[in-house]
Amino acid sequence: MSPGRPAKPTIVFAYIVRRVIAAIALMFVVSVIIFSIFYLVPRLAGASPETLASRYVGRAATESTVKVTAERLGFYDPIYVQYGDWAKGVVTGAEYDMGPVTEQCPAPCLGYSFVNRQPVWPELVDRIPVTFSLAIGAAVIWVIFGVSVGVLSALRRGSFFDRFAMVIALAGVSLPIFWTGLVALFLFSYRWEIAPPGGTYVPFLDNPFEWAAALTLPWITLALLFSAQYARLTRAGMLETMNEDYVRTARAKGLTERRVVTKHGMRGALTPLVTIFGLDFGLLIGGAILTETAFGLNGLGKYAVEGIRANDLPKIMGVVLVAAVFVAVANLLVDLLYAVVDPRVRTQ
Repeated sequence: MSPGRPAKPTIVFAYIVRRVIAAIALMFVVSVIIFSIFYLVPRLAGASPETLASRYVGRAATESTVKVTAERLGFYDPIYVQYGDWAKGVVTGAEYDMGPVTEQCPAPCLGYSFVNRQPVWPELVDRIPVTFSLAIGAAVIWVIFGVSVGVLSALRRGSFFDRFAMVIALAGVSLPIFWTGLVALFLFSYRWEIAPPGGTYVPFLDNPFEWAAALTLPWITLALLFSAQYARLTRAGMLETMNEDYVRTARAKGLTERRVVTKHGMRGALTPLVTIFGLDFGLLIGGAILTETAFGLNGLGKYAVEGIRANDLPKIMGVVLVAAVFVAVANLLVDLLYAVVDPRVRTQ
């Protein structure tokens, strides 16, 4: 090791610290953006405090109820004061003086549903396992099948398998999830009775086998779209990587084709997919709206749809904030994984 050169653990630690600080800063920026979308942008578009308050009390509230709610929620305060109160509530909890009683919203207070008279966070906690189970099962399927098909298509470029796989991939990308979900339910659940019908969810700790059986059909339906995308991206990456000079050099050294493909070709081709996977998985954790709605799964996506139908803004905002957190965390994990996949990242 040359004098003055930092030790390898020091470089890695510094890289991790930088990425964590960047993730924290990103979360602050995201919180400002989310608050602006739901509060500042409507005000700039001409919405009144009463209009904002109407999104908290549902569609059946009277005009006097809406006005009182706007006053008690501080919608007449300056926008920076509203953001401070909202951010403080997320961290330390909040209290809502609604007249005869004071509604408590313990930390983390991601909002209080005045339609249901309860905080949003406990409801999100109940639904996160459903969405997480759906996302992780589908992710395993689409990564295995998508990457495998993409690699084989690239190695057999122009063959019948390559053309057939790309046609199926194109169909998978083109077909909407709500259509494939309904068709899958009709065929496999109601006509052939192979899979459980929609709306079935068994917690993993209660019965892992029933948990997997109930989610197999939603997994496959959701993974079909992503598998097609990953197959096409993997194929394109492999075709480009296998023509690189370092791959030809590896072959010239006498390495086996299997070693050339797995160690040199796939490593270079799959590195960009790490970023895409982090974004896709983070977004799915925030709620697979179409899949959950089609299969009647009570996850975060369906919870957001219920909030939209009931004109219940705190529900929608809570789901958006949770989704943003998962995306930021996924990006952080991707950055750290890059340091493992490509050591050059640590020193850049």
